[in-house]
Amino acid sequence: MDRTTEGWINGFLGVLIFSGSLPATRIAVLDIDPLFLTVARATIAGLLGAALLMLLRQKRPARADLLPLAIVSLGVVVGFPLLTALALQHITSAQSICFVGLLPLATAIFGILRCGEWPRPAFWIFSGLGGALVAGFALLQGGSASPIGSLLMIGAILACGLGYAEGARLSRKLGGWQVISWALVLSLPLTAGLMLLNLPASWSGIGLPAWLSLAYVSLFSMLIGFVFWYRGLALGGIAGVSQLQLLQPFFGLMLAALLLNEAVGWGMVAVNVAVIACVAGAKRFATPGAAGRRSEPSCADA
Repeated sequence: MDRTTEGWINGFLGVLIFSGSLPATRIAVLDIDPLFLTVARATIAGLLGAALLMLLRQKRPARADLLPLAIVSLGVVVGFPLLTALALQHITSAQSICFVGLLPLATAIFGILRCGEWPRPAFWIFSGLGGALVAGFALLQGGSASPIGSLLMIGAILACGLGYAEGARLSRKLGGWQVISWALVLSLPLTAGLMLLNLPASWSGIGLPAWLSLAYVSLFSMLIGFVFWYRGLALGGIAGVSQLQLLQPFFGLMLAALLLNEAVGWGMVAVNVAVIACVAGAKRFATPGAAGRRSEPSCADA
């Protein structure tokens, strides 16, 4: 098996793992407070990341890397999990997955801002159309989709996009899995402290599905998924493998229907297809010149 094929397989596994995050979070918040869920999953993953770094004797990041790692922590470790957990108290996981279709675009935009590379005009056409489709879908949902939940999901996507872009830029120096591990360790004093302060008053009300969901988002969504994802980007190329992330809404919708028995209408599927098409077009024109033909991909491709 060549490196490119191995990279695509690893990237696919990473996206598949991430696709279960929102349905699992939806199950968990039925019994677990969103804040406790956020800090507990980060604490568990942080302890595992610290053990992994110590076991493999990884070099500590330089002082100049601490601020970028803090941004990754705020975006991926705290921001996205907390905001999605809060949003899923107001909307279904199937509705939230519609917003995930914009995550590759958000990552590209923050990558462009961080790298100083400005896209061609066609990028903004696809970007604006994709945003209009999501906003229009949320408005058409009326009472079935909470405006609060939609705003929280938009905030979650922005936070995650910034965390992904900053992490992708930093991974060229530290390595992919090392970035998420150090980001988890950096936030560990905060997340562990908040977890202890927000322990449930009673554990009896937390059912087995919620515990299993907490285990999934802690082990897979916060750590193992990133191991596959960043390895895939490194081996298969950021520009190519990152396109696999566009499949995440489809996987998430299928899981929401299978695990949660949530209704996934044709309108929701159509919006996801249209948004994915817009994101793919925007990604194609995200950098100047011929797309995808640079010898070294920039962080805008992350």
